[in-house]
Amino acid sequence: MKLAGKTAIITGGGRDIGAAVAKKLAAEGANVAISYFESSKGADAVVADIEAAGGKALAVQADLNTQSGVDKLVGATVETFGGVDVLVNNAGGLIARKTIAEMELSHWEAVMTLNVTSTFMMTKACLAHMKNGAIVNLASQAGRDGGGPGAVAYATSKGAVMTMTRGLAKELGPDIRVNALCPGMIDTDFHNIHTPDSGRKGFEANAPLKRQGHVDDAANLVLFLACDDSAFLTGTNIDINGGMLFS
Repeated sequence: MKLAGKTAIITGGGRDIGAAVAKKLAAEGANVAISYFESSKGADAVVADIEAAGGKALAVQADLNTQSGVDKLVGATVETFGGVDVLVNNAGGLIARKTIAEMELSHWEAVMTLNVTSTFMMTKACLAHMKNGAIVNLASQAGRDGGGPGAVAYATSKGAVMTMTRGLAKELGPDIRVNALCPGMIDTDFHNIHTPDSGRKGFEANAPLKRQGHVDDAANLVLFLACDDSAFLTGTNIDINGGMLFS
């Protein structure tokens, strides 16, 4: 197993990409701690699936927009499993599509806190317990191309996550590697909420691979970046978009 004896934290691990990552890392031997914000239903189901397969998992309700929520998640993980070896900063979101003209400062600040500040706080809190290991951030194709209509705040925040990934790789090497994914159209609730069906069908028609991504596509890449298979990779922001954007 590629992560036997390791402990991984996956933020926002109760659904979609986060849930797939949690199960994937657990299947490779990792003890897994996941966070959720509101409903425990999805997180509890992920934990149950991992435990049914013989793994160890923990779900923690935490608001990662706050230092107290971050400390709660990291503290519970260390208390239960003894440390942190892998951090997957998956929690985040667009919140709503707003043009600059209609955007309130409060919306801008909320998006930045959700996507950038929470990643900073989680990384800082985990570093106190990481002697070596890997950090994997979830950025976005929007961080490369500016995103779709009304996504300037989101795209800017994900661009910041990409730059943070590069800076952290320089600062934390050689002991801790830091990489990120830049997902395009992955079939998740994010796009169920924020992307019309016409846009998704248009993507499928134009993408070289002629389909939307699956959460397991993203989870497989996270596993690769989290384990020693990617031992000579750090500071990378890897596109995973079915060939719709080359960088």
